[in-house]
Amino acid sequence: MDRVRIAVVGAGVMGLSTAVCISKLVPRCSITVISDKFTPETTSDVAAGMLIPPTYPDTPLHKQKQWFKETFDHLFAIANSTEAEDAGVLLVSGWQIFRSIPAEEVPFWADVVLGFRKMTKDELKKFPQHVFGQAFTTLKCEGPVYLPWLEKRVKGSGGLILTQRIEDLWELHPSFDIVVNCSGLGSRQLAGDAKIFPVRGQVLKVQAPWLKHFIRDGSGLTYIYPGISNVTLGGTRQKGDWNLSPDAEISKDIFSRCCVLEPSLRGACDIREKVGLRPSRSGVRLEKELLVRDGRRLPVVHHYGHGSGGIATHWGTALEAARLVSECAQALRTPAPKSKL
Repeated sequence: MDRVRIAVVGAGVMGLSTAVCISKLVPRCSITVISDKFTPETTSDVAAGMLIPPTYPDTPLHKQKQWFKETFDHLFAIANSTEAEDAGVLLVSGWQIFRSIPAEEVPFWADVVLGFRKMTKDELKKFPQHVFGQAFTTLKCEGPVYLPWLEKRVKGSGGLILTQRIEDLWELHPSFDIVVNCSGLGSRQLAGDAKIFPVRGQVLKVQAPWLKHFIRDGSGLTYIYPGISNVTLGGTRQKGDWNLSPDAEISKDIFSRCCVLEPSLRGACDIREKVGLRPSRSGVRLEKELLVRDGRRLPVVHHYGHGSGGIATHWGTALEAARLVSECAQALRTPAPKSKL
């Protein structure tokens, strides 16, 4: 087999970044990204895109740190290049604040972000209801800008983009030799994964150009993230809720919570509501599976289930997914040993 035909199902940040990594790591292959939804209709387009990773209970901490560091390094290089504006990547400094002393004063990612330190008493005066805080500089990666940038990278390396709804991974056989499943919540159907569930997130995008520092409550539920063209206010974490329609009462609650942390937000204008469903499970699914049906074989690499940490870990997990694809490609190119009679 000379050219290995690879289909990537899903065109959010996982699908597109995986396609780019495959193009770099797997020689002599053709790549087709297939999805029924593309930017600006993906969950990644709603994500705040801050590089502050969650903790996955079922994933070893050293692995989570590796994913985050590889993602941070990748985006930091973009932020320091002429591509920064086109890719929607920027450095942003700010504070994570706590109402009580956290069990973990120094998180596992503290030495990956820049200038991590404990907040001073004078800094904490800005937040009278909070007793502890962390100051640091991290990156923000804006989905509605970054996804088209990734699409260009896929096409630039010879990849194809196809708009099609896939109901069963077997539809892709025999047109493709390897399938990469980056379908997020679609994996309930495509991979029969009952462990993945939505965590609904509602945010507000507002105009408040005077705000330059991010503010994040340690719970992760209330946050103010200044970006390139607007400020993201959040948020919610509603497990098992599939509703994509904005809830006006929730919007009021988000706005009032954020105004407690930053009273000047009362002057914000052009308030827009956005809803996304985070594809969540207790650990990211990143593994190979060989599907067999009626003597036919279809190698699949699963890459989904990042929950709220998609953008914060995407490049690290995409590199790992691409390595798994490379292993599958090598196996296809290695002739089966002939039995000795």
